[in-house]
Amino acid sequence: MATANTNLSDYDKSTIPNAEDLRFGIVVSEWNSSITDALYQGAVEALLDCGAVEHQIVKWDVPGSFELVYGAKKMIKRHDPDVIIVIGSVIQGETKHFDFVCQATAQGIMDLNLQHETPIIFCVLTDNNMQQAIDRSGGKHGNKGVEAAIAAIKMAVLGRGSAFADELEF
Repeated sequence: MATANTNLSDYDKSTIPNAEDLRFGIVVSEWNSSITDALYQGAVEALLDCGAVEHQIVKWDVPGSFELVYGAKKMIKRHDPDVIIVIGSVIQGETKHFDFVCQATAQGIMDLNLQHETPIIFCVLTDNNMQQAIDRSGGKHGNKGVEAAIAAIKMAVLGRGSAFADELEF
């Protein structure tokens, strides 16, 4: 397990650029909302902790993870944020639907990253069961939303080409 020895909520604030001047978009899937709401809360708390201003964070809800791609695409056009975090949770079921949704969502986000200058951070849990999702959305492995927020700050700074971007350690 990739997260078994890692706490997704851990970061060294002294290594993170100040997010005060950055504009954030967050697109959140309503499917598995207990998980996605926790991921969203983790992301927002980390952004604010790193200096982001609350009114510079725009949240849009979409029905499911598959719709995250369209939501992110529209958010780029409407709000022109410095970075977007897409948040979703897909849990393995008894059919191949899981595979199709996960693959299409990942591919769609990758395509948007290649087509646009706005970085899009992939915060979509693809777990085998609900317990794994709970463990990664504030449970024993921390909160993937926090990790996504830190990645978002770093990528927004990189995208802006500021001097601090040269000092970032990825």
